[in-house]
Amino acid sequence: MAQKSGPAAAGEGLAPYATHCARSRGRLHPEPDSAARTPFERDRDRIVHASAFRRLKGKTQVFVAHEGDHYRTRLTHSLEVAQIARAAAKRLRLDTDLTEACALAHDIGHPPFGHTGEDVLDECMHGFGGFDHNAQTLRVLTKLEERYPRFDGLNLTWETLEGVVKHNGPLVRANFTLKDLPAAIQEYDAHHDLELATWPGLEAQVAACADDIAYNNHDIDDGIRAGLFTLDEVRAEAPMVARVADTVEVDYPGLEPSRFIAETVRRLIGVWIDDLVWESSRRLEAAKPKSAEDVRAHAGALISFSETMFEGQAALRRFLMARMYRHWKVNRRRSHAKRIVREVFDVFINEPGTLPSDWHVQGDDPGGVRTARRICDYIAGMTDDYAIEEHRRLFAPGRLS
Repeated sequence: MAQKSGPAAAGEGLAPYATHCARSRGRLHPEPDSAARTPFERDRDRIVHASAFRRLKGKTQVFVAHEGDHYRTRLTHSLEVAQIARAAAKRLRLDTDLTEACALAHDIGHPPFGHTGEDVLDECMHGFGGFDHNAQTLRVLTKLEERYPRFDGLNLTWETLEGVVKHNGPLVRANFTLKDLPAAIQEYDAHHDLELATWPGLEAQVAACADDIAYNNHDIDDGIRAGLFTLDEVRAEAPMVARVADTVEVDYPGLEPSRFIAETVRRLIGVWIDDLVWESSRRLEAAKPKSAEDVRAHAGALISFSETMFEGQAALRRFLMARMYRHWKVNRRRSHAKRIVREVFDVFINEPGTLPSDWHVQGDDPGGVRTARRICDYIAGMTDDYAIEEHRRLFAPGRLS
């Protein structure tokens, strides 16, 4: 049975439909309460101290980690998502610690080289259960982190794990059953039911929207910094960006370009948060949920942007897709990353004895599912630079270390 815990005084000032830590469903492995921290504060702290979280500093979404000190990494992105999510959750009177925990953990299962690495690992794992970064996040949080004497993983609360796994909505829905989900999610849900057919709590929904705010706006900054496009080019094709940039121009005529870009992005984030709070408040007022359970039982998302904001986001995403994500320089990096991940996986699956000893599979399973999953875990945990170096060690002549 999961342990119920939480300081009784926590949750004061929260809305009734927020997730109240005093009513947490607890942890899979019972632990004594903390006198100083709520369960959700402890979850947040455990995520920050996890080795997988630290490795996010060497994983990037668009650019390879060594290409520049100023580009976002998965780590800085996660911190930015957490800050945005916490700001929105506070205004909506939700539990900010749970929101922050969901935000900090949301990318922890990503492999090196962003979505390119994920796509290639999924192809490599065809016939072995595939690869999904969301399922890998759950695997890291509940199994792969080895820090505590009595259990594997971080033993996070039910609410944090639910929020991480279901942050984009129900996983079991029409024409998509539990058997269609990645094995890692099926296996965990079998002994700790995460109610995969329901919506997550509002805190997880806020974290998911904060992710959109962070990467949409910070990709503008990174793309300009990389010389892939100019702010004027974004303004010409994304009306929302143009409107905000115009206000900066009025307030600070003649402002130097770097400060102008930073101020524009800062204001854009503010506009996005304001819209999220306004639209979410409108939906909550209409639905009138009286508890977090009402939120889970609701037919749709209660945290969302307005239609106007979705239209503005669509224009920006079209621009970034054409001018950044499909830029020939980015395509070259993606091509290089594909070869690295695929070739490293192929060596290990065909010659599992070349895996580091800590990653050997116990028992007789050459080329089997357990070996493939172990290789996948090893590669998924790599930073960009480590993957490049591991490829060099396996393929380049000369020294092996």
